[in-house]
Amino acid sequence: MIPSLALFAALAVATPFLARVLHARVFLVIALLPAAVFVWLATLLPAVLDGGIPTERVEWIPQFGIALDFRLDALSLLLALIVTGIGAGVLAYCARYFDDDEPGLGRFAALLLAFAGVMLGLVTADDVFVMFTFWELTSVLSYLLIGHYTGNKASRGAALQALTVTTFGGLAMLVGLAILAVAGGTTSLAELVANPVTGAAGEWAIGLILLGAISKSALVPFHFWLPAAMAAPTPVSAYLHAAAMVKAGVYLVARLAPGYADLAIWAPIVIGLGTFTMLVGGWRALRQYDLKLVLAYGTVSQLGFLMLVSGIGTQDAALAAVALLLAHALFKAALFLVVGIVDHAAHTRDWRKLSGLGRRMPLVATAGIVAAASMAGVPPLFGFVAKEAVFTSLLEAATHGEPWAWVALVGAVIGSMLTVAYAVRFVWGAFWRKNGVAETKLHLPGPTISIVPLLLAALSLVFALAPGLVEPLLAAYAHEFPSSGKPYHLALWHGLEPALFLSLAVFAVGAFLVVAKREVSRLQAAVPPLVDSSRGYLSIVGAIDRFAAWLTVKIQQRGLPGYLAVFLVVLVGGVGGAALASGAWPEELRLWDSGVQPVLAAVMIIAGVAAAVVQQRVAAVLLVGVTGYGLVLMFGLNGAPDLALTQALVETLTLVVFVLVLRRLPRDLGTRNPPAKRRWRLLIAVLAGATMGIVGLIALGARIEPTIAEGLPALAIEAHGKNIVNVMLVDIRAWDTLGEISVLIAVATGVASLVFVTGRTGGAPRLDLAVDRRSRKPVPEPAWSIRGARPRLADVADEHDELADAAETRQTWLLAGRTLTPTNRSILLEVLVRLLFHPAIVVSVFFLFVGHNAPGGGFAGGLVAGLALVARYLAGGRYELGEAAPVQAGTLLGTGLLLAAGTAAAPIFFGETAFVSTWFEADAGFLGTISIGTSTLFDIGVYLVVVGLVLDILRALGAEVDHQREVQETAENEAAGGAGPAEPRNEATASALRDPTSAEVTP
Repeated sequence: MIPSLALFAALAVATPFLARVLHARVFLVIALLPAAVFVWLATLLPAVLDGGIPTERVEWIPQFGIALDFRLDALSLLLALIVTGIGAGVLAYCARYFDDDEPGLGRFAALLLAFAGVMLGLVTADDVFVMFTFWELTSVLSYLLIGHYTGNKASRGAALQALTVTTFGGLAMLVGLAILAVAGGTTSLAELVANPVTGAAGEWAIGLILLGAISKSALVPFHFWLPAAMAAPTPVSAYLHAAAMVKAGVYLVARLAPGYADLAIWAPIVIGLGTFTMLVGGWRALRQYDLKLVLAYGTVSQLGFLMLVSGIGTQDAALAAVALLLAHALFKAALFLVVGIVDHAAHTRDWRKLSGLGRRMPLVATAGIVAAASMAGVPPLFGFVAKEAVFTSLLEAATHGEPWAWVALVGAVIGSMLTVAYAVRFVWGAFWRKNGVAETKLHLPGPTISIVPLLLAALSLVFALAPGLVEPLLAAYAHEFPSSGKPYHLALWHGLEPALFLSLAVFAVGAFLVVAKREVSRLQAAVPPLVDSSRGYLSIVGAIDRFAAWLTVKIQQRGLPGYLAVFLVVLVGGVGGAALASGAWPEELRLWDSGVQPVLAAVMIIAGVAAAVVQQRVAAVLLVGVTGYGLVLMFGLNGAPDLALTQALVETLTLVVFVLVLRRLPRDLGTRNPPAKRRWRLLIAVLAGATMGIVGLIALGARIEPTIAEGLPALAIEAHGKNIVNVMLVDIRAWDTLGEISVLIAVATGVASLVFVTGRTGGAPRLDLAVDRRSRKPVPEPAWSIRGARPRLADVADEHDELADAAETRQTWLLAGRTLTPTNRSILLEVLVRLLFHPAIVVSVFFLFVGHNAPGGGFAGGLVAGLALVARYLAGGRYELGEAAPVQAGTLLGTGLLLAAGTAAAPIFFGETAFVSTWFEADAGFLGTISIGTSTLFDIGVYLVVVGLVLDILRALGAEVDHQREVQETAENEAAGGAGPAEPRNEATASALRDPTSAEVTP
């Protein structure tokens, strides 16, 4: 199973790229994968029918007993065959359903294929938490597929509604699974069913799990999301909302039924809500004019039918349940695909506007009529066989004293009458000629689009005439329940038995509902809806939105201080209150270890207070930096050189970022927006500081177990390292580091997105070089910029000697130095940066490779390289940054994350767990022994991410802010009286502007 799931994931990633070449034909290519998996699963049938259960297990989180555990018993194999078989058919259908120019075609194909893989994982996973992971992935992918038409408000709203409802149920289900796993002492679903948890724990756990099941399978009161989801493309409805996702809840009920059907909470939820849902869905289906909505409410009704029979808990009912599940997957998928063809041909799904389609679309009509007849339970189709099995099993359970079986039987009979009525309504509305309605104009599709629905409809006929083809697999699941006598067998004819007479009554009443459609319509109009959960959902969501808007206004009108006040008040009230209530005070108090510490602490306190009261912004930033550098000294004096080095580098970089940001803010912090309510701010600040002090004090005395620090040296040596800090970052706690660099990438993207309002450029602008034709040496082109124009390459001709001579007589220490105005240029700074840049890069690489055994590492090395880029930018401007790092920041960020994540995942392909390290050692002669491990590769990824982060921030807060300021200055100059562009950046450009013939200066 695991290789199959990996193939689904890999092909889904590649699908958007394939779609660029193959267009709609990409569906035929990717359909081969689920088709191949279907064939492979079919080869496992003999083994499963003989009692064998193929399993696969790979340890994932052994500390919690969680493993990638997959199991193919009869029920899982049945669902897996449905998922892959119908999935392959729907994907092939999409090749004719979509045009080559469909927006987002590659993304849609990838998501649909990924959903097939996720659904396959869900029905085969044996570990409850792995199963839940796939469960939630189906909700996410369903959200993306329903919202495929991103420009359609209804599509977006339906997608969000489906995600909200199913995720709410999923979270409740997670709690139930956790209770079940803890109480049962295992995460294996098979073991939890074989040895069910009883008592209060079992009742609560199953109740919460069933909440997730009924939300996913759209039972009342969560049924409203499914009809709304019809805003999705029809293939999504045919697959997710007929054959796959909505079956997940039914599958889970069928999986748990052998062990938990006797619980007191089971029958009211499964049978009670299932029966009610069947009636509500069937009644609402009769009111619809949209063919797709008829099927949608019919699906709600059929899901209730499936639930109520799956919950009975007898062997015959179990056989009937899985037979009905298979029949429903076949006829409902076929019906949705038929509606898609009708919609494409007639450009409407309103059956009041459709007339005469049956004769002109005979293949489509045949498929639709056969599938609808199977849904109505008409012989000789598999829907009839399954319905007969349901009636018989319910009668058997009811006569044996099961009160809930009577409820289920009455509901199933009445619901089946409604099913007959809306099935006839569907066929008549879609294909019959109607009096007074003009014959519908059609854009007839090719016959190949009808192949898949015809095949699915034909299977309903084949399985009814030869039920022995599928009964062994269905019966293998049913045998998990205790036998109550002679087992029931699927057959088209059982003689004159009670179930047959019930079916005749169903057909008679269903026909009456069709004939008396006007009276039924008037009755439906007079009777209010049985359940209208959608209004309740909209009311709740609307109330939350209104409250959020009110709260946002209340907080945002106070700006950043308002946000900070809320955070700090919550901190004081929550953390401070808990700290005081704990009473865990240290037995002894040591104020300092050396005389230097109180001095540093006093300096840091004074700097912090001064930063809060000073009015000048630069002074405030520098005072904040004092507190950071004080912490550097604290680390250094207490034997933590790694922390001191990193803190110093981070503090320096932070100061630079502050300065870059402050360029766009007012010069005086308190002039434009003077602080209000100083006393309240002071009170909150003091309380927050006191809270953190108390927390630190309690933390120092909270240890009750020996520290793990004593074992870290041995672990570092085991990881072939001597620097404990770096070994922890890239080896022992590498998961944390991977998460942290992911956050860094998110931060870089967020900062850049805030600055690049209208669009992002690839990197900092580059400086083109003019070439002296006499010496053929590159000479920096005077780079003045109007509205962000980039200096263009130009040859300095013989007649332009003045500019070239000026460039030769004035030494250029940095390539872009001459793009700065004389007042902003420092030759001394250029010289220092020119001399120090390359040594700084060498030092950064040195830190990178020695970090495993000495102070340094990828993070520190990346910061050193980043500071070197900062120096180039500060000395030479944004063009100098482009010359120093002619690479996109996104490339560095992506490469670094890919390298780090690849290092984490690589061991899995060799049968190990993630992040297992290995080393390569070699004798390098006089250089000694060289040891390189996978942790070094991980550290290189960290290094690239940090450099990319600094480059992205410099590009956004430095180069782009420079560009925006130049554009603003130019606009202001032009508005002041057509004065033209902003002041040129250097004297050479000024000369060129005064004499246009002296050089080629292109705005």
